[in-house]
Amino acid sequence: MKFRKEKDTMGTVLVPASAYYGPQTQRAAENFPISGITLQTEFIYALALIKKSAAAVNFELGLLDQEISAAISRAAQEVMEKKFEDQFVVDIFQTGSGTSTNMNMNEVIAVRANEIITGKKAVKSPVHPNDHVNLGQSSNDVIPTAIHISSLTSIKNRLIPSLGHLQQVLLAKSTEFSDVVKIGRTHLQDGVPLTLGQEFSGYARQIELGIQRVEDTEKRLSELALGGTAVGSGLNTHPEFSRKVITLIAAHTGVSFKEATNHFEAQAARDAAVETSGALKTIAASLVKIANDIRWLASGPRCGIGEINIPALQPGSSIMPGKVNPVVPEAVIQVASQVMGNDLTIMLGGQSGVFELNVMLPVIAYNLLQSINLLTSSVEVFAEKCIKGITANRAKCAAGIEQSLAMVTGLVPHIGYDKAAGIAQKAYESGKTIREVVLEEKILPEDLLEGLLKPVVP
Repeated sequence: MKFRKEKDTMGTVLVPASAYYGPQTQRAAENFPISGITLQTEFIYALALIKKSAAAVNFELGLLDQEISAAISRAAQEVMEKKFEDQFVVDIFQTGSGTSTNMNMNEVIAVRANEIITGKKAVKSPVHPNDHVNLGQSSNDVIPTAIHISSLTSIKNRLIPSLGHLQQVLLAKSTEFSDVVKIGRTHLQDGVPLTLGQEFSGYARQIELGIQRVEDTEKRLSELALGGTAVGSGLNTHPEFSRKVITLIAAHTGVSFKEATNHFEAQAARDAAVETSGALKTIAASLVKIANDIRWLASGPRCGIGEINIPALQPGSSIMPGKVNPVVPEAVIQVASQVMGNDLTIMLGGQSGVFELNVMLPVIAYNLLQSINLLTSSVEVFAEKCIKGITANRAKCAAGIEQSLAMVTGLVPHIGYDKAAGIAQKAYESGKTIREVVLEEKILPEDLLEGLLKPVVP
């Protein structure tokens, strides 16, 4: 590999000759060979959008000349078009402010801008990564801003539509199964009847509420820290800079971003990220409940509950021929577990705001975006490859009702709780149904009993 020599304030650094980054990025790559995990495309896009918007505003404010502003804007746009994805090499486990990632972006844009202007790669002239690309900014306000932009746009553009699709598929199944009467279950024991459609309506409502919860986070995520610079005071930035840049960002994304009400909160705390992760964790918990119910209801197919049939997608065993497993619900549960683990990391990161800066920004950013992306993909798979293909085992649902001891509940208003409990005990011990015990002992007339044992589903 060929190298070129680059200088920064600490001395000379060897940088790969083909690289579009410079010495500060190279130092970070060498200092943090930890996980090999870098920040997601959505984050890089948001960061480049900030730089592009800042260059336009700085020209408008008379702080950059037109040639430099145009070159920065073009370079940033190329980053947004994923033309330099391999140039963002800094590990997520790095300086807690994300300064290395910010400088990685500044250097890539500067080198490319210089190439646009001069035809040659250069880190500092005529476009300088700090003086020009980072003008009016600090890592301390830019990285929190990129977290909010990337998270909120991902939620609005991908996660909420995916959740909405799952909700609609569940509602369709609720309607399809509205006439399928089955036994309910509490404590994993027989309960009184309901319809399979009613069960599915509960799942649909869980997802609907999850959408509402994550939608509510927009009120806080839409506040951007940009303009606070180092500690929130706005040192070295034009008083109109942040408002104008955020206006451009809002226009580009279609999201109503606005300047933070209080820049000191916006940089020192990551409460909005913690809140958002909490909403994602709640959705994950809902998905576990739904996926587990689907697994149980489809269990068998002959020796389990077997009240529904799920699509057979792949062989389920390397040793048992013909076995088919609930692979999609299992995948969803694993995703939910990862999201719950991410939430703990984000919560711990959120409490790491010390004085005027949080110092776990990269890991908060990565985990929050991973949770959003995992949920988005998994609910699409759940809807399309599992829920859509579920059918009801109507015969199994009907057979379970007559055999259930819980059917004695309908007799309580006529014979009392204690006598009904005695009938249930006799039925259990003898292996007979509630109907058979009541008729044999002539406890109630047959015509009345017929009405009382008919499943009542509101």
